[in-house]
Amino acid sequence: MGVVNITPDSFSDGGRFLSPDLAIAHARKLAEEGADIVDIGGESTRPGSAPVSETEELRRVMPVLEKINDLCVSVDTRRPAVMKAALAAGASMINDIQALQAPEALDAVRDRNCAVCLMHMKGEPATMQQDPHYDDVVREVKAFLKERVAAALAAGIGRERLVVDPGFGFAKTAAHNLELLKNLKALDVGVPLLAGLSRKSTVGRITGRSADERLAGSLAMALLALQGGARILRVHDVKETRDVVAVWKAVETS
Repeated sequence: MGVVNITPDSFSDGGRFLSPDLAIAHARKLAEEGADIVDIGGESTRPGSAPVSETEELRRVMPVLEKINDLCVSVDTRRPAVMKAALAAGASMINDIQALQAPEALDAVRDRNCAVCLMHMKGEPATMQQDPHYDDVVREVKAFLKERVAAALAAGIGRERLVVDPGFGFAKTAAHNLELLKNLKALDVGVPLLAGLSRKSTVGRITGRSADERLAGSLAMALLALQGGARILRVHDVKETRDVVAVWKAVETS
């Protein structure tokens, strides 16, 4: 899954693809480099970010989606109205940091034959990194993901449509992220797992590198996630991550 942030303030590439033409070109480049899914979003959810209006999110996302809907496109949104508009315009997946907890979110995706990613997060992006606490981060994240899968199934969304994401960097310290990464296999709730570690602050904390210098650390995280059972890697650097996947697969099948 290749990332296209159509925002001015995302932590890694904010502002680079705010223009629809630049976002469209980047999405196609990621697909050419081997992205099976292109994940586009019009609202930054980095720690400390402020929400944007529904109107602004649609203004950013829809012109891009309408030009790349021949690809497998995931739309990163937590708003039911944006979900509905994106699916009507040809999106294949909804990637929701709030795991369809917003009123009407389950209804927005139920009758569409789309995939859905349910992510774990505590609180809101603006404040989520202000002293996040868990008694047992692996147990608590797993319990949440299990509950949200159950809610989706109860709403009539088939299990084969579901993916879960432990939400690395969302209301979690570096220690929490590493504990989750070490225990990915323990997060099995009966659906594929997505891991989004690319360029995140935990990589920076470990390596001392800025966001645009975290490729090597991100690739190491990708390999660890694969070894832990992740089925989808959400990354900024598709070509390089594809090489990691190829090497890992070659060893696994040798």
